[in-house]
Parts: sequence; structure tokens; C-alpha cells
Amino acid sequence: MDFKDYYVSLGVSPDADEKTIKKAYQKLAKKYHPDVNPGDKVAEEKFKEASEAYHAISDPEKRRKYDELRQDYQHWQTRGGRGDFDWSRWQSNPGGAGGSQTYTMSPEDFAEMFGGTGRSGGARGFNGSRGDGYSDFFSTLFGGGGGQGFGFDVGTSASRTRDGQDLEVEVQVTLEEAFHGTKRIIQSGEKQIEAKIPKGVRTGSKVRLAGQGGSGAAGGKAGNLYLKITVNPDARFVREGDDLKAKQPINFYQAILGGEVRIQTFDGEVLLKIPPLTQTGKKFRLKGKGMPSLERPDQRGDLFAELSIILPEDLNEHEISILRELAMQRG
Repeated sequence: MDFKDYYVSLGVSPDADEKTIKKAYQKLAKKYHPDVNPGDKVAEEKFKEASEAYHAISDPEKRRKYDELRQDYQHWQTRGGRGDFDWSRWQSNPGGAGGSQTYTMSPEDFAEMFGGTGRSGGARGFNGSRGDGYSDFFSTLFGGGGGQGFGFDVGTSASRTRDGQDLEVEVQVTLEEAFHGTKRIIQSGEKQIEAKIPKGVRTGSKVRLAGQGGSGAAGGKAGNLYLKITVNPDARFVREGDDLKAKQPINFYQAILGGEVRIQTFDGEVLLKIPPLTQTGKKFRLKGKGMPSLERPDQRGDLFAELSIILPEDLNEHEISILRELAMQRG
């Protein structure tokens, strides 16, 4: 049987006071709680290790006995650790007493540790060890019939039903994916979920996948999985609500003489008729060519195209002379 240094397990010094020990345990319990790490066996073992250590040294009588054993064990190591350490003088209830032990946590302690009705189901009970029991080391010292399990009760609550934890995953999509709607494969614990992301989602939108969160306990319903959406910037369009804005370059001759230009939309190209003598900065509204509404997907915003005149860079001498002549005629 291996010796367990419960002070090391909690990350506190052997002379730590009760408040320090409690704070260290709360930090570890919140980090490694099975509801926060569904399916993570390593985290579950760390949670059980911290729970066992806290159970041992938070109780003054148990801590006194443990400290005496710890000192005796360290002296034995200092002397060279020859042979086997004599556990018999420290054994409590030789052969085990069967049965289980329970640490009773007040509702106030529970709320302080896990945040009221948060991730661990509020004032309902939870089984801290998932039924896997104390270590042989703990059972030898304090009894409890190793392997029989230990639990934590909140107050006097008899209910063991606990709903699963709601989980949240951040998902990034392109603006075009937000326009058409898309899908993502989400890894939740050991399962993969194909999530449908609806048309019109915005940055900050949350997509709820009912029952795909943490598993419930003792008949409790599963939590939900929320996809928190971020829509990445697009090189062609700027989004404002359900409307889109775009810069549309036209050449010098189109601005003077008018004509047609092709405008890119998420639906494909459309032709926009430009009247003669159009100034740079002129805006044209393409109705219904914007983003779908998240709340009403059958409705669409508009696309606003702002014209920008691009001067030619390859004018020949003949063209330049004609422009000079026109300029002279206009004074």
C-alpha cells in the first residue's frame, strides 16, 4: 500500500489552517469536477484525490491521526526505509467495516464552491466519487470498508436527481456561410454532433442544441449545448444588421457616358445600370440582396453599392490631347 501525502494533493503546507485547506479544495473541485469535464477520466481521478484529501485533513480528529502517521512514515524513510512500513498500528477497523461514509456539506458551502444553482445542480446532492470508493490508504486509516464508495450530501436533501450541465462552444463562420446557413461537426465529450447553423446568424448569436450538453444523473435530463457564433469579416461586404454595403469600382468612361456594371452578390452577379455623369460616392440600393433575417429567414435586407470612379492609368497621347481640348473648351 502506498502512502498518500494529502497536503501535496491539495497543494498546501502541513501547517495550513482550515480556511486555506478549504480554499485549496474548492479551487481543485471546481477545476476537476466531472460535470465540468464530462468523460475525462484523468480529471475525475484528480477530483476524487482532492476530495479524499479534503475529507481526511478538514476533520480535526482525522487530521491529528494523519499527521502522526505522516511524521512516523517520514522518520521511517529518514532511517532508510528498510523492510515494509508497519501499517498495523495505524489500521482502523481491521478488515473494513463495509458500508460507506458521507461528508455533509452545507448548502452555503456548496453555493460558495459551485455557484448556487450552477454547474452541479444547486442544492441537490451529488456523488463525489462516482461510486469508486476511497483508496486503500484512506480506508486503512479511517475505516469505511475501502471500495464501498463515499459521497457528498448537501444539507439534508434526499434527492439525487441532477440535470446535466449546459455547455458552450465557440464557432466561427464566414459571412457567406451566415448567408446560406451551414453545418459544423462538434466534438462533445466522446461523441460527435452535426450541428446545423441557420441562415442569418450574427456575431454573438447562440444556437441551442437541446439535450446535447452534460449528462444528467439519476434520471436527470441532459443539459443543452450552445454554439456561440462569431461571423468573420468579409473582404467584399460590410454588414450592418441585415443590410450589406459594398464598394463598386467603375471606370472614367462609365461615369461620364453611363452603362452597365456587374455587381457581385451572394446570389450571384446582377447588372446595375449606371446613368451618365454619375459622381463617385453615388449609392445604389439593390433591394432584397442583403442578408436573410435570423428571426424571419424568408425576409432579406438590402445591398447598398457605393460607386468609386477609377481613373485610367494607360491613356495614350491622343486620348490625353482630346481631354486637353475638352478642358480648354470648358474654360
